[in-house]
Amino acid sequence: MTDYEMVIGLEVHVELKTNSKIFCGCPTAFAAAPNTQCCPVCMGLPGSLPVLNRKAVELAVRAGLATNCEIARFSRLDRKHYFYPDLPKAYQISQFDLPLCAHGYVQIGEKRVGITRIHIEEDAGKLTHTPSGETLIDFNRCGVPLIEIVSEPDMRSAQEAREYLASLRAILVAAGVSDCRMEEGSMRCDVNLSVRFPGQELGVRTEIKILNSFANVVRAIEAEYARQAAVLRAGGNVEQETRRFDPESGQTLSMRRKENADDYRYFPDPDLPPVALSSEWIDHQRASLRELPDARRQRLTGAFGLNGREAGALAAAPALCDCFEAAWNLTGAREALKSLVVSRLAHDPEDVSPAPEALAALAEMLAAGTLGAGGAAKALAAHLETGESAQSAAERLNLAQISDRETLIPLVEAVLAENGALVTSFRAGRVNALKGLMGAVMAKTQGRANPQATEALLRERMR
Repeated sequence: MTDYEMVIGLEVHVELKTNSKIFCGCPTAFAAAPNTQCCPVCMGLPGSLPVLNRKAVELAVRAGLATNCEIARFSRLDRKHYFYPDLPKAYQISQFDLPLCAHGYVQIGEKRVGITRIHIEEDAGKLTHTPSGETLIDFNRCGVPLIEIVSEPDMRSAQEAREYLASLRAILVAAGVSDCRMEEGSMRCDVNLSVRFPGQELGVRTEIKILNSFANVVRAIEAEYARQAAVLRAGGNVEQETRRFDPESGQTLSMRRKENADDYRYFPDPDLPPVALSSEWIDHQRASLRELPDARRQRLTGAFGLNGREAGALAAAPALCDCFEAAWNLTGAREALKSLVVSRLAHDPEDVSPAPEALAALAEMLAAGTLGAGGAAKALAAHLETGESAQSAAERLNLAQISDRETLIPLVEAVLAENGALVTSFRAGRVNALKGLMGAVMAKTQGRANPQATEALLRERMR
């Protein structure tokens, strides 16, 4: 299937990090009880009037600046009409021909992915379909402020699309625009995809709606590419339509014919004035942007000795990165500190903010052999949960590493006695058997046995 080229553009919806909704004062907290965070404005009741949230505009502009966009001095809000069962006024307040941000880009490696526009809009509510056939509506999400980031059709593979999303997410988190938690729906992606022979005009595109994980974006792109290529090979025509991805079958399924802009009957919202921004205000937002991931990644590789992958992961977690840099100046156990933080990101990429003093103390215990890697990770998790000191967490959870030979010997001998087949296999030259024996010792000690001391004892006892 290498004869056709895929052409991909993404529409990314991102919930802005505000305390209240875009047109009213209702809170935006995630996972509140259904229909407890709504008001007449959210519900679209007659006589209710929207008031634009200044913070939403500020965050949208910061998103545009962080992605190299031009910021419009003058933009406006429009009504986009079609039937939303979970947006009761039957139109969405969005932006059409005068968006807030335009003509930007995101760099992924050597490739620049263009951004057509970034505009602000309101989110719709949430429908829940019950096994008995009922549909329940939760209006809490109605009016949560969104930006929609529309890319150019510059991506040519599912992997490029994934890299673009990862870079975009890191930029928006670093800029304080959103937490971008895809599992909570605060970052969602629609895929526009067509296929063509290289160098030809763009083919007919389809849109795959509401993908909420990087993995599903990749799977949906690959499945839709295969479907369109098969249609063309069979002499058929690809129809412009909206589709959804079914994770269980791994296929995309038709939802509806694709609407065009005319179908939405856009017109300026009569209840909201235009958005006018001064050059001074835009410059202030630009100056207040913190260091963005590309620049921080380069600095982490240079000044801190992290490799490119490690630096990229840490730069994408700005809160943890801030703590890491502060802890760097508090301890001489810097290799252990890097190991601790990189391990944390590898096993749990959530951006967290431990106390720098706790990170430094854990690094020193790790370097001294007081804690093993697993124990240090558990102590860090306990510190994040309770706020207690690193030393207190390690003591309370009994995480101290067992390095004493006299303590380890009976444990090692018990494991050898219980795993005769592995011992025989190791003595026959199959060195991988040693891993099984090491794992058995670790199981007996809840991961506290010193790995180097344990391996030495195992080898000694199996001579």
